[in-house]
Amino acid sequence: MARKAPVPDQGRSTKLEPMPAKGARTSHLPPAEVIVVRSGRIACDGVGGALGHPRVWLEMGEASFVECPYCDRRFVLKAGVAGKDAH
Repeated sequence: MARKAPVPDQGRSTKLEPMPAKGARTSHLPPAEVIVVRSGRIACDGVGGALGHPRVWLEMGEASFVECPYCDRRFVLKAGVAGKDAH
């Protein structure tokens, strides 16, 4: 359940508005899904249609994987592929 923050209502009453929920602290858990890719630049939209999340572009940089901050999917670079935009 989202926390509520008081918002002044011009002196009448205190109105509560929702605040974003705190992120889960689950770094010790395995990723939700692991996807092997051939490029160091990946687009993720949660693959849920209306139930997905906004499309985000993720860059691996020098790493061999990147995780989506929305759905926790882990994109792993295929062995033998040279990063960035190798297709």
